[in-house]
Amino acid sequence: MKRNLFVKVVIATICLLLTIPYLVPIQSQAAETDQWDKAKERGELRVGLSADYAPYEFEHTKDGKREYAGIDIELAKKIAKDNDIKLKIVNMQFDSLLGALKTGKIDMIISGMAPTPERKKEVDFSDDYMEVNQRLIIQKKNKDKLKTVEDFKGKMIGVQKQTTQEELAKSEMPDSQISSLTRVPEVIMSLNSGKVDGMIIEGPVADAYLEKNPNLTYSDVQFSDADKTTAIALPKDSPELMKRVNKSVKDVRDHNLIKDYKDKATEAMFDDGSFFSKYGSYFLHGVGITILLSFLGVVAGALIGCFFALMKLSNSKILKTIASVYIEFIRGTPLLVQVFLVYFGTTAVLGLDLSALICGIIALIINCSAYIAEIIRAGINAVDNGQMEAARSLGLNKSQAMKKVIMPQAIKNILPALGNEFVTVIKESSIVSVIGVSELMFNAQVVQGASFDPFTPLLVAAVLYFILTFTLSRVMYFAERRYSVSD
Repeated sequence: MKRNLFVKVVIATICLLLTIPYLVPIQSQAAETDQWDKAKERGELRVGLSADYAPYEFEHTKDGKREYAGIDIELAKKIAKDNDIKLKIVNMQFDSLLGALKTGKIDMIISGMAPTPERKKEVDFSDDYMEVNQRLIIQKKNKDKLKTVEDFKGKMIGVQKQTTQEELAKSEMPDSQISSLTRVPEVIMSLNSGKVDGMIIEGPVADAYLEKNPNLTYSDVQFSDADKTTAIALPKDSPELMKRVNKSVKDVRDHNLIKDYKDKATEAMFDDGSFFSKYGSYFLHGVGITILLSFLGVVAGALIGCFFALMKLSNSKILKTIASVYIEFIRGTPLLVQVFLVYFGTTAVLGLDLSALICGIIALIINCSAYIAEIIRAGINAVDNGQMEAARSLGLNKSQAMKKVIMPQAIKNILPALGNEFVTVIKESSIVSVIGVSELMFNAQVVQGASFDPFTPLLVAAVLYFILTFTLSRVMYFAERRYSVSD
C-alpha cells in the first residue's frame, strides 16, 4: 500500500514538472510592462556586456579593488546616473548577450554592438553613440606579403563570432577561410601563433592590442564597408526605456563625451604593476568559486543521485523507467546545453530571477546527479547478492539490510569513482563561465582581456586546475586507504 502511494506521488510530481511550461506564461520582452518599469521596480539597471574588449569594456585593479572600466562602462554609468538608478554590470560572453536580453536577464546591452539588420529583427537599438572603423591586423613579418584582399586568397582570417567583423570577412574576403572564435583574446592568440594570417577588428580595440603586441601591425587592406556605428541594444517594445537611453546618448554626442571616455579608458588600460600584483586576486577569487561550484555540485548531486539510483534498483517498473529516462537524458546531453537551459529557461519559462551563480550550481547538480546515480547503482550491484539474503535471514527488513549491510560495503566501491567525478566536475565547472559565473576560467578570460596577454592567464589557470585536481586526488587516495584499513 505504501509502495503504491509512493509511486503515485512520484508520478504526480514528474507530471507537474513536465506541465509547468504550459501552466506558467512565458515571459517575453513584448509583454505589457516596459523594461524600464521592471528595472525601476527591482531598483537596479542591469547592463550586459563582455568585459574582454578594451577600450570598450574591461576589468582592472584600482587601489586593490576590481573595477570595470572602458567607454561602454562610462556610458552605462551616465545612463544610470541620469535616471537616478543603481547600475549593475552583468559580464558574460558576447554570444550569450542577445539571449540574456530577450529572456529578461538584462535590461540592455552596451558592448560595442553594431545595429545590423539581423539583430534589429530580434531587439531594438538606441541612437548611435560612436563611429568606428574596421581594420585588418597581421604579423609584422608579413607586412610586405599581405597588402591586398587578393593576397589573402586561401588564407585564414580570424574574427570574433557573431560580430560585424565576421559579416565583413564573409562579404569582402570571400576567397579567404574564416575562423570564428568566441572571444577577441582567443583570436589574437591565434594570430600570434600563426593559426590565422589576419584578424579583422575595430580600430580602437586594434590600437590597444598593437600597443601590447609589437609583433603585430596593420595591413594595408581597406574595406569598402569599413565604417560602422555602435548602439545600445534594448528589448523590443520598451519605448520608455528607449526614450531615457536616447536622451543620455544625445547628451554624450552633444558634449563629445566619448573622447573623455576614451582618455579615461586608455589611462586604466596601461596601469603600472606586475602581472600578479594586478591580477593575482582574480585567480584566487576564481579558485574559490570553482571549489564552491564543484563541492555543491557533487554533494547535492550525490543526494539526488542516490535517490535515482534506488529508484532504478527498485522492483517498480514505473520508478525504474522514470529514473532511466532522467539519467539517460542528462548523460546524453552536453553540460553546456544544460547550463543554457537552466539560465535562460528559469526566467523565460518559470519567470524566476536567479543569478548566474545559482543557475550554474543548479546545472552542475543536475548533471552530477545523473552520473553519480550510475556510480551508486554500480557500487550497490557490486555487493554479492548473498549479503542481502544473509541480512534478511537474520531478521532485517530490506531497508535495514540496505542501510546496515549493503551500503557500508558499497561505499568501498563507490568512493574511488566518486572521487574521480569530483575531479571531473572541477574541470567541467569552467563551462558555466559562458553565463558569467566568475569561476577560475572566467577570471582567466577577464585577465586575458585586461592584460592584452592571451597566453599567460591560461597557463596560470592550467597550473591552478592541476593543483586543485592533484590535491583532491591525493586526499581521495588517503581516504580510500584509511577506509580499506578500517575495513
